[in-house]
Amino acid sequence: MASGKDYLDFILSQLSELDDISWRAMMGEFIIYYRGKVIGGIYDNRFLVKPVESAKLMMPDAHYEAPYEGAKEMLLVTDVDSRDFLKALVEAMYPQLPAAKKKK
Repeated sequence: MASGKDYLDFILSQLSELDDISWRAMMGEFIIYYRGKVIGGIYDNRFLVKPVESAKLMMPDAHYEAPYEGAKEMLLVTDVDSRDFLKALVEAMYPQLPAAKKKK
């Protein structure tokens, strides 16, 4: 099931206090970037983030879910209504995320 643009718009609105948030559509889903690094994405209208240590600490009860069949599991963000939480989560994750891959 593909994600809806309405849910993407909602998540982007919740992240609007952060500078340099961007996104890219990919096969009916949406990849979310912060300062050029992938933080996660919207998959089947779920906001999933990479399971870096800071995300695990901030969401100790988060469920691991695969964004799609055969993919590495990510953490499901359930507190999407709190802008303050999402901002803190993304800022805490940023230093632990891998550098963006160079385009060929």
